[in-house]
Amino acid sequence: MRYYIADLHFFHGALNSHMDRRGFETVEAMNEAMVQRWNRKVRKNDEVVIIGDLSWGNEAQTNELLRNLNGKLYLIQGNHDHVVLKRDVDRSRFQWIKPYEELHDNNRKVILCHYPIMFYNGQYQLDKKGNPRTYMLYGHVHDTRDQRLVELFQQITRRTAVTDVQGNERLIPCNMINCFCMYSDYEPLSLDEWIRCDRKRREGTDRISLPPGVPDTEGEIRRGLQKASWTEPSVPPDGTGREPVQEAGRPENVRTC
Repeated sequence: MRYYIADLHFFHGALNSHMDRRGFETVEAMNEAMVQRWNRKVRKNDEVVIIGDLSWGNEAQTNELLRNLNGKLYLIQGNHDHVVLKRDVDRSRFQWIKPYEELHDNNRKVILCHYPIMFYNGQYQLDKKGNPRTYMLYGHVHDTRDQRLVELFQQITRRTAVTDVQGNERLIPCNMINCFCMYSDYEPLSLDEWIRCDRKRREGTDRISLPPGVPDTEGEIRRGLQKASWTEPSVPPDGTGREPVQEAGRPENVRTC
């Protein structure tokens, strides 16, 4: 079985109180929980493609982490994977380390890059039943305003009609999935599981909340994107810099599957 996951950021304690606001009491608690959820799912011979930003730790910490994770590891290099390239890190734990890859997964093409690719190879390919034959799996943007903009782009693209070479009009496919670890509760998922997770997470949000300054009509959206200004929400001062969460690692504002 092959699984995918992005942006785990082991040893990155600041993400408990900033940006992701994961809510674990300590970085050690976060690391332990993520390893447990990984190994609960992944077996020795399973493959796991890490779509960037695995470890924020030093060489010794990262080596210990790699020894503790089940499965055969593949790394799509992210902007915070510098430690993996250092001399003292055991890179033999990875089958390969690449910035970009295209794989096949159960008769579908998977485009892999840490950064979202809006126009990806094979985007227009459908099977005989009209199902997508290609998916673009990415990370990097976590659950930030940038992810909202990617979602907005996908909505606009999926509502845009084109005429194919046979003269038939059809909507443009756009099947980009953010494999952000918090969306799956820190558990690596198969392609089919990510497809279901992404669909469930988007249920009832076909018309997402637009950034201030972007009007709510398609034509005006297109014209307004360049003018949109959007600031991060402020964090209420509570002495910790954290917002309340339902439980460690699952903030209320992050829609999981």
